[in-house]
Amino acid sequence: MRVVLLCLGALMMALAGCVVPDQPNSTDAEVAAVRYRHPGPNSITLITMVSNRTGNGTHSALLINAPYERVLFDPAGAFKLDGVPEQGDVLFGITPQIFKYYKSAHARSTYNVSTQYLEVTPEQAETAYRLALQNGAVGQVMCTINVSRVLQQVPGFESIQPVLQPTKLRDQFAKFPGVVSEAYFEDDEGNVKDGVAAAQAQKEVDESGTTPEPATEDEGCGTASAPFPLNRPASAARKAPPRPSRSRRARCA
Repeated sequence: MRVVLLCLGALMMALAGCVVPDQPNSTDAEVAAVRYRHPGPNSITLITMVSNRTGNGTHSALLINAPYERVLFDPAGAFKLDGVPEQGDVLFGITPQIFKYYKSAHARSTYNVSTQYLEVTPEQAETAYRLALQNGAVGQVMCTINVSRVLQQVPGFESIQPVLQPTKLRDQFAKFPGVVSEAYFEDDEGNVKDGVAAAQAQKEVDESGTTPEPATEDEGCGTASAPFPLNRPASAARKAPPRPSRSRRARCA
């Protein structure tokens, strides 16, 4: 019994990125106000947060570009940003800028953000979209099992086996032809809560109009220069971070 409890405790620590307090659902009006249809092919992007030290995963999410809307299925995720409504662990209004905030909030000196982009048919994207909406909010440390179950029900992805470990799902997804993989790194300190606070502060600065931000998409291979990553405040007092002059680092896998 002691061994079982120790293993369970280790799993809880490994999946700490999936631990977040329950959040109330946004209203339908809030969702409708920010709906975003991303140009380009219908696609599914599996997102995995990976430890730079151990290579283990801590969180899984799914970016779905469906025919009418792009959403982010982020089960038990910690990313809560003003102006980004959420219903049942699905985030809406995922513009290129919001997706940048999301990646920068999770990437830091100890973790990178792995993305696996795959073009799919409109029917596959629509199915994934509907399944994510129907899934509802999930419990703590249950992010990967829910993402894998959604994928398994999409036609063409039936070979996906439901798993708890994010990197095991990443390895399964990598086997599909046409997957474009990328690892996104930042070298700032802090944890995901610091990252979300910094993203919120940066969003407020960007929306003030004092420092316009180009919305350049970078889901596939390649590195786009932009005033990112976000600097997390070192202390508990959160202030709007200065915009760093260095560019993001993205490495194609």
